[in-house]
Amino acid sequence: MAEILVLVEHVDGEVKKVTSELLTLARSLGEPSAVFVGAGFDAARDMLAEFGATRVYVAEGSDLTEFVVAPKATVLAQIVTEHSPAAVLLASTAEGKEIAGRLAVRTGSGVLTDAVAIDAELVASQSVFGGSTVVRSSVTHGTPIITVRPNATSPVAAQATAERVDVSVTLSDSDKAARVVDRVVKEKGGRPELTEAAIVVSGGRGTNGDFTVIEALADALHAAVGASRAATDAGWYPHQNQVGQTGKTVSPQLYLASGISGAIQHRAGMQTSKTIVAVNKDSEAPIFELVDFGVIGDLFQVIPQLTAEVVKRKA
Repeated sequence: MAEILVLVEHVDGEVKKVTSELLTLARSLGEPSAVFVGAGFDAARDMLAEFGATRVYVAEGSDLTEFVVAPKATVLAQIVTEHSPAAVLLASTAEGKEIAGRLAVRTGSGVLTDAVAIDAELVASQSVFGGSTVVRSSVTHGTPIITVRPNATSPVAAQATAERVDVSVTLSDSDKAARVVDRVVKEKGGRPELTEAAIVVSGGRGTNGDFTVIEALADALHAAVGASRAATDAGWYPHQNQVGQTGKTVSPQLYLASGISGAIQHRAGMQTSKTIVAVNKDSEAPIFELVDFGVIGDLFQVIPQLTAEVVKRKA
């Protein structure tokens, strides 16, 4: 079977959920091999094996994590050159897309970003033009390099061996042009990361700045909280929670939009969600053109009732 490389997203060996999704997707395309850069492989090995990594290329060394992005592209470029995989899959995060671009230049390959699906012929489905169109694209030159949106694939375990293969690289001066001088560990809250959450509850202009009902429902569902651009621009919620073309792109199993009109800017960031539910008192709101289920009503009446029912059923 053709080898499919997956770049492991991790923090000191704690593997992120998106990696299990990429390994699951890679199994449908060929034989998945993980690429682990940095420290902590021993902590990550069991999880990588659980989701089907037959081998893991491991590049260790402090110099690989002291510099921004470029060393990871160098590691991947060396593996691509030496092993000629059928494709390389990365998470469609800010870092993942930058690595993909650098890798494409170094290997003379084509790159596709923000894929929501990939078929057996390595043809990717992408949402483009602000989310108004879905296209199917393929790479015609070199090794296909594809970034995949988190939550685009449901992770399914399939035990493998995760054989370790050590990789040694020499960094060039250009790889060392941008050094990491400090790291601040983000305090973990009780909610999942927005881009990785299976459920997202978002609020917009209709909240009038009161996100308490949004947060209460999110906590009941173990969901992340999102916000429209109007809400973040008004200072009602942090900009890092903005969902949309100029914010974060999410593809959860369930997206619940409350008091959000559905402007194309917002739709571009969430319309690939598996199931979309909207609550809005304006029956003509554009968001209703997109939803699977819509509730016409005041979110301050509907959402608390929904939260109470969720809590009741969980009890």
